[in-house]
Amino acid sequence: MKSFLEPFRIKTVESIRVTSREEREEILKKAFYNTFLIPAENVLIDLLTDSGTSAMSAKQWAALMDGDESYAGARSYYKFEKVVKDIFGFKYILPVHQGRAAERILFTMVLSKIDSSGRYINDGQGKYIPSNNHFDTTRANIEFNGAEAIDLVIEEGKKPDVVHPFKGNMDIEKLKRFIKEKGCENIPICMLTITNNTGGGQPVSMENIREVSKICKENRIPFFLDACRFAENAYFIKTREKGYENKSIIEICNEMFSYADGCTMSAKKDAFANIGGFIAMNDDDWYIKCRNLLIITEGYITYGGLAGRDMDAIAQGLIEILDENYLKYRIESTKYIGEMLLENDIPIIRPVGGHAIYIDAKTFLPHIPANQFPAHSLTCELYLTGGIRAVEIGSVMFGKYDENGNMIPADMELVRLAIPRRVYTKSHFDYLVDILKEIKKYKDKIKGYKIIEEPKFLRHFTAKFSPI
Repeated sequence: MKSFLEPFRIKTVESIRVTSREEREEILKKAFYNTFLIPAENVLIDLLTDSGTSAMSAKQWAALMDGDESYAGARSYYKFEKVVKDIFGFKYILPVHQGRAAERILFTMVLSKIDSSGRYINDGQGKYIPSNNHFDTTRANIEFNGAEAIDLVIEEGKKPDVVHPFKGNMDIEKLKRFIKEKGCENIPICMLTITNNTGGGQPVSMENIREVSKICKENRIPFFLDACRFAENAYFIKTREKGYENKSIIEICNEMFSYADGCTMSAKKDAFANIGGFIAMNDDDWYIKCRNLLIITEGYITYGGLAGRDMDAIAQGLIEILDENYLKYRIESTKYIGEMLLENDIPIIRPVGGHAIYIDAKTFLPHIPANQFPAHSLTCELYLTGGIRAVEIGSVMFGKYDENGNMIPADMELVRLAIPRRVYTKSHFDYLVDILKEIKKYKDKIKGYKIIEEPKFLRHFTAKFSPI
């Protein structure tokens, strides 16, 4: 049965501007063929990201009105702190304005040294941060501080058509070899992303979290989780991992985070919030260092760059995300899209993840070489044909250059269709599938693109392209 029930009612709506293909051709051209640069009002269905795009609940809007705007000691902070501690269990909680701020603070702290005048001096050269897969801002914050971000996902996680219940897992043997090769003194922290966004929104098993934690402890390497989609990961553990089928979502969450020394989180994902995040940890010394950086760059420790009302909305959202009925709907509705695409021979990462569908553009557009960015080409075509905005996760986002300026392509060429929470209905999903079916009819005629301007870091956000 492919039907699913949205476990909520819609009480307010937003009009969508419908454009013609001719209009979209001009819009995309003005945006230099980069969908990030398209004004949102010109997008019919926006699947660029699930970050900060969720629909907040009536209780979250009520929490916004009840929020405390105090600078220090805000009532909203203590409500936020209690909910976060109940779920994540860490000793110290520092709010930030979004996830990449938490990453910046964490990696500045672990990849810098403080000189005699108290200034932070970059000390990341020769350091390595392993993970299953780092996402774009995580990788950029590591590289900005001079260190190297290392991906150690299992081999199944690199093969879109291979079915594995936990393709987001880190390869344990690779991690052991990597630590032995580089030395634990050169690995200031180990990360694990749940779910694995770069790898197709794929979950990480409890067994894998436990094993990574054990290896880190044996080598005295601090272990942090990137917790953006922690509840979706917990649901996959409940439904796919033996021994957890009768556990509640919060019990699974409590166990996941018990194996870690801390976490970073963007509350713009699994907390249904439009802004916000936090960094959490147990170590007293790390807390003091992160607290100092927070005050310099974000704000005071009881608001961290947020209005009090935002912390109230995050706290309520974290309560709501634990609802198993919602999580079942979330996973089943995404799975519905994936099954429809597979029935029409449109290649995607299998099995379907939680927050997004990932189209395998390398297989869908085999005539476009990696240096002409096949996933980017499909992203542009989705907008031109259906007004749908998606994001490339391939050689634009993760490709690199060698010492001779030749491109080193990414392992996979993916188009991510990220589903905002509680925003779109089944008819929107059906329209998406219909557009991809239409594109499939003429896919052999789709051309590649070249980059004509790019920044050093996170080029996909602002790079300019030209059709080939």
